[in-house]
Amino acid sequence: MGGVKFGTDGVRGVANSDLTAAFALDLGRAAARVLARKGSADAVATGARAEAVATGARAEAVVGGDTRLSTAMLEAAFVAGLASEGVLVHRLGVVPTPVVAFEAARRNAIGAVISASHNPYRDNGIKLFAPGGLKLPDEVEERIEADVVALPPPTGEPAPLLDVEQSLDYVEHVLAELQGRSLTGLKVVVDAANGAASALGPALFAAAGADVVAIHDQPDGRNINQHCGATHTASLAAAVLANGADIGLALDGDADRLMAVDHLGRVVDGDHVLAICATDLHRRGLLRDGTVVATVMSNLGFRIAMEQAGIRVIETAVGDRYVLEALDAGGLSLGGEQSGHVIFRDRATTGDGLLTGIVLADVIQRSGRPLARLADEAMTRLPQVMVNVRVAVRVPDAADQLAAEIAAVERQLGATGRVLVRPSGTEPLVRVMVEAADDAVAHEAASSLAALADARWGASA
Repeated sequence: MGGVKFGTDGVRGVANSDLTAAFALDLGRAAARVLARKGSADAVATGARAEAVATGARAEAVVGGDTRLSTAMLEAAFVAGLASEGVLVHRLGVVPTPVVAFEAARRNAIGAVISASHNPYRDNGIKLFAPGGLKLPDEVEERIEADVVALPPPTGEPAPLLDVEQSLDYVEHVLAELQGRSLTGLKVVVDAANGAASALGPALFAAAGADVVAIHDQPDGRNINQHCGATHTASLAAAVLANGADIGLALDGDADRLMAVDHLGRVVDGDHVLAICATDLHRRGLLRDGTVVATVMSNLGFRIAMEQAGIRVIETAVGDRYVLEALDAGGLSLGGEQSGHVIFRDRATTGDGLLTGIVLADVIQRSGRPLARLADEAMTRLPQVMVNVRVAVRVPDAADQLAAEIAAVERQLGATGRVLVRPSGTEPLVRVMVEAADDAVAHEAASSLAALADARWGASA
């Protein structure tokens, strides 16, 4: 790949082109050297390596992946890199990202997921967790980037690879959120995106007592996220209406995020889900410090609704790792993204679509109100228009370069409007987002700014 570069959520590229087995091997070695070598524990986590150094035991890692055709190849290479540096690897097989994070936390081990999340099957990626299940801070990713391009030959005895049988520990962990309650009587459609939760997702909701209809749960290596899942909810909405279901839940390829559909077939996005959960926890006195964490992408309507509910909002950059950092810095309990990553910090170290779905279904069950009503009560979404501009090279300071033009548009929009221009963390795109009280005004402003961005940096410019 011409040198590793971490984006918003790990490393991504076209499998066997940008992201090769040789690169995955080197990344595994570099990750082991940074995350498990003596003296690095204080930078990323405490406990696992410190204990290993003291006792002579091996550092450990847990590795899982999604259902893409390329995942087995990249996993084999990546775990070989870990093992060549002496890390004992537990292979989890096809599992969602939150399962890897859960096992990393439980074992105090390095975690790695081979997945490109919501991307098409030709793409793949590798995202890492520090020992204990936390995503890596920027400075640690930079150390891994540097190590990849300067790897010495491996030395010492390689470690064995261990295949881990699927256990009920994660399922029991998620179901504990119900505190003995059941989802009996609730009809749920689960869209597994032909991804990592194709078996686990429907089984989890059935174990919770729900009447489950599963769709897009037959992965073939190429159909992950294909016209299904969190980024393509039309078939889920149709299934909810056809089955008379109470709720539809759409996971993405690695099941770390969730989009919902109400009984009317309307999409309930991450902002609405976060607003529903924040309001419910706040009413029960369980929202720590009366505060929720959201990213700059959250709709202005979310912020207005939270203010009206007496809930403070802390804003972060895009990416659930930044949400997690803010949660931990403030000792807070709930945060998330419009894209559907929601973190219940008392139960997870990362976004977890399955846990979020269980919590949302439980709110419906306890309140006796349909999701449509809960969503309408929680917030009113202001029109939000997003235009993606494909660029020839990444433009990290896009907003600064368009500062004058952005300021002019924001003056026109006034207090009920907002502009956000930012580079994508995973693709060569500049994203232009405009919110306004009027949909036509938002479209016009977004198109205007996108045209400026395209003229300046567009791939065909």
